[in-house]
Amino acid sequence: MSTEEATPVFQIQRVYLKDLSLEQPNSPAILLEQAQPSVDIQLGVQATPVAEGIFEVAVTATVQTKIEDKTVFLVEAKQAGIFEIRNVPEEQMGAIIGIACPQIVYPYLRGNVADTITRAGFPPVHLAEINFQAMYEQQQQAAAAEAGNGTMQ
Repeated sequence: MSTEEATPVFQIQRVYLKDLSLEQPNSPAILLEQAQPSVDIQLGVQATPVAEGIFEVAVTATVQTKIEDKTVFLVEAKQAGIFEIRNVPEEQMGAIIGIACPQIVYPYLRGNVADTITRAGFPPVHLAEINFQAMYEQQQQAAAAEAGNGTMQ
């Protein structure tokens, strides 16, 4: 094996907005409400192999605001990136796909969500900074605990 083949490769091929939806099912009546809406934000990360050494990593955000049980607006956005990852030790792949890739994609998602909400006529909702390392470690611990439960039966 030549040294060129063994050199680790981590490159962004492209970052793109894969999916975006906005709903204001109760407009215009709900816009006249004086009550302060509640905001619920859900985040997710998905990774999909595309080809040899090529992966798509997508970060999804769902932002829903409600006044009592009525939706003011609902925004769902999926920001994705295509990454070339080669010659990386197997034990490091999970962290690269679960931490490094989402950290690159997430700022684009934050911007697109805030922009969409502003264009809908609302003050922007800025998604908080996310510690993807902590999120990844929690998922690993949960998976390990689940695997442990499965063997005891």
